[in-house]
Amino acid sequence: MAILEVCNLSKSFDKLEVLKDISFNVEKGEVVAVIGPSGSGKSTMLRCINQLEKVSGGSIKVCGMDLIAEYKNGKPVYSSADVLRSIRLKIGLVFQNFNLFPHMSVLKNVMEAPMCVLKKSKEEAEETAMLLLKKMGLEQKAASYPCELSGGQQQRVSIARALALSPEVLFFDEPTSALDPELTGEILKVIKELAREKMTMVIVTHEMAFARDVADHVIFMDGGVIVEEGTPEQLFGDTQNERTKQFLQRYNNDYKD
Repeated sequence: MAILEVCNLSKSFDKLEVLKDISFNVEKGEVVAVIGPSGSGKSTMLRCINQLEKVSGGSIKVCGMDLIAEYKNGKPVYSSADVLRSIRLKIGLVFQNFNLFPHMSVLKNVMEAPMCVLKKSKEEAEETAMLLLKKMGLEQKAASYPCELSGGQQQRVSIARALALSPEVLFFDEPTSALDPELTGEILKVIKELAREKMTMVIVTHEMAFARDVADHVIFMDGGVIVEEGTPEQLFGDTQNERTKQFLQRYNNDYKD
């Protein structure tokens, strides 16, 4: 069953068309990697799906629920507040720059959403948070504050925070781009473990080796369109598209070496 269905999605900022006729599905348990050069529309697409940007056209369906109810005079009319809230509870987003609450401890950062959004008791939220922090190897940092953590540790807290709401699909917007190279591996290890657990994920990434190793399906975007998509073997090993070949040429040379 498709957890996410994106059909003919478009997005413009004034006269600048950033997304053009984007269509793809994500099945339950599938890991989709989205690759492409800077400015290709990858992050904008995630922001539209996560209700951080208004779409200009097309449709988005999450767990069978429509984000846009209809179009009037060419303008999107979003679904009711209740439907939008239900959709938000089905998805989680891990940002590039962590976005942790600086005035809260690591434990409280993870507890906050379950208590405020899901109305869980403090005891239940704390139990879940500690389990997730242990999963991230951070149970000893529960009382620490974000400023006391490395970038990799902060990103693992942000992943735990997203998982605390038990989303059906988890989105990552270049989760390693703000990290030093030596810290990147620990985040990729966490995501690989989630993939082994069959967590449904959509990952915008510039880590080509990671995309090749962890994804079930790869989407290559450029200029606001999906240029090519397929299995990692198809895109990285047997692409027939010249633009994809050009983008992946440097990576493929490194991979062979």
